[in-house]
Amino acid sequence: MKYSKIAVIYGSDSSEWEVACRSGEFTASRIDGSKYDVYEILARFGKWRLVAYRKKDSMRVTFPEGARPEVDKTDFSVKVYGEKVRFDFAYIMQHGKPGENGLLQGYLEMIGIPFSSCSSFVSTITFDKFACKNYLRDTDIVKCAPDAFFRKGGDLQEFSKTTVDKLGLPLFVKPTDGGSSFGISKVKEADALTGAIKYAFSEGDTVIVEQAIDGREFTCAVYSDGKQLQALPLVEIVSKNEYFDYDAKYNGNSQEICPAQISEEESAEIQETTKKIYEHLGCKGLVRVDYIKSEKEGLYFLEVNTIPGMTSASLVPKMVRAAGIDITDFLTTIIENS
Repeated sequence: MKYSKIAVIYGSDSSEWEVACRSGEFTASRIDGSKYDVYEILARFGKWRLVAYRKKDSMRVTFPEGARPEVDKTDFSVKVYGEKVRFDFAYIMQHGKPGENGLLQGYLEMIGIPFSSCSSFVSTITFDKFACKNYLRDTDIVKCAPDAFFRKGGDLQEFSKTTVDKLGLPLFVKPTDGGSSFGISKVKEADALTGAIKYAFSEGDTVIVEQAIDGREFTCAVYSDGKQLQALPLVEIVSKNEYFDYDAKYNGNSQEICPAQISEEESAEIQETTKKIYEHLGCKGLVRVDYIKSEKEGLYFLEVNTIPGMTSASLVPKMVRAAGIDITDFLTTIIENS
């Protein structure tokens, strides 16, 4: 093994922090305990604390909330019962800022610690929905829905009027830099657009308004096995709600069909498209890409997830199971080839 002491960093400074904790705890529990020492770090608003650790072939040890050792950020280490432990690999499981927007990656790059996700630069691009679309818009890889960008402080009334005239209805309104469907609305009437934009501002200062594409929603994950890119089986998402919102994602109000019930040709097209997007953006580690497939117009890009959810009920673990891969072996592949 290239590494021995794995720090799984979870939590975040965003609305997604609780989901990130569940993803991080699941990931830490599935990392191979015969190969690595695993340390769980809860990182939130600058406070990085060791929640638990598991040495090779040993039981997990937890710390009570008031007695969690603090991580030394000067060299990415922690003292555990007087012993200094310096981590040699970081498995990032922070959904949202700072683990998904490049800030945490930048820190790790500066101190020379390898990590599981895309580089700081690529993470910054992919985290911003509008920026990421602009990297793909003029390629022949995939279609992008027509959209409009708005920054807080602009003329909201004028923007709303011109956007409806330009894009029509219905529309999706999204924070450019959020996840887990926080701050997202579907707008069917022109009068509702300004309120939807204000709601999106609860998650950030910039908003993307997209023309709604009618079709089936699919997602595909790609990773490197050290020799080539591998695509996992597709998932089709069928929401019981009007779209795949937070309630549908986390409260069971959706069907997540894996493998997706489409032809081998259609599945291969989406898998190859995902590999092309991965390579075009310069991704690393495990990446999941979401799409809408229009019956008439083909495949439309939705977004890239560079830190996809990893709870027991999340999409990627379902894909891994459908592929017949042991999740522990899968995580070893990610660690050793990131």
